[in-house]
Amino acid sequence: MGSLFRFKQFSVDQSGCAMKINTDGVLIGGIVTADAPSRILDVGTGTGVIAMMLAQRFPAAQVEAVEIDASAASTAAKNFAASPFAARLAVHTGDILNFESTFGYDLIISNPPFFVNDLKNPEAAKRLARHADADFFIGLLRKVAGLLNPGGECWLILPVKQAEALVVQAVLYKLFPRRIIHVHSDESKPEIRQVICFSFANTAVVHEDFYIYAAQGLYTEAYTRLLKDFFLAF
Repeated sequence: MGSLFRFKQFSVDQSGCAMKINTDGVLIGGIVTADAPSRILDVGTGTGVIAMMLAQRFPAAQVEAVEIDASAASTAAKNFAASPFAARLAVHTGDILNFESTFGYDLIISNPPFFVNDLKNPEAAKRLARHADADFFIGLLRKVAGLLNPGGECWLILPVKQAEALVVQAVLYKLFPRRIIHVHSDESKPEIRQVICFSFANTAVVHEDFYIYAAQGLYTEAYTRLLKDFFLAF
């Protein structure tokens, strides 16, 4: 298979990307809900897989992506150009904290680096892709608050500890959790990730549990249903 990962409607070349396609990325790409967004921003796009999933799911949307690593951004641009959604996809190379736009976004999505203040990966590219200082998330929240349209939503996937800290910090930027999906490997395991939907509306939070496996090696119906339009195996 090499570095090429084939989906039903597009393929993803992963060469030059420190972070390969993983469960977190495809999970948030499939689980996001939005009401006919016209402009979408994918922060830290990596290979571009989430951006392409959203372009497939929302055929009227223009999807932009930001990627700080130049090699990964180049790969994402090639993947975008080779996809059926090329006309609606664009990638910007650079730090999201320096990103500027003349318009707002209806949907902002990110599978951000999450090993905050943990032991740094010695490989530079992987360190950039997977690690973030606490200040990064403060900057990300500030940026999201400035780029999100009044009725828009921001979706993030993070480990539990970082997700809970982010919910507390987000209030400072008038971003409130609307929906929190507690992701478990299976029903016998504690949650390993949280998918959080933020908006400017301070309403009651809807909590849900999501299970990836029904048994060892067997995906749940919910996971299969979520990704059936993407994975060849489904």
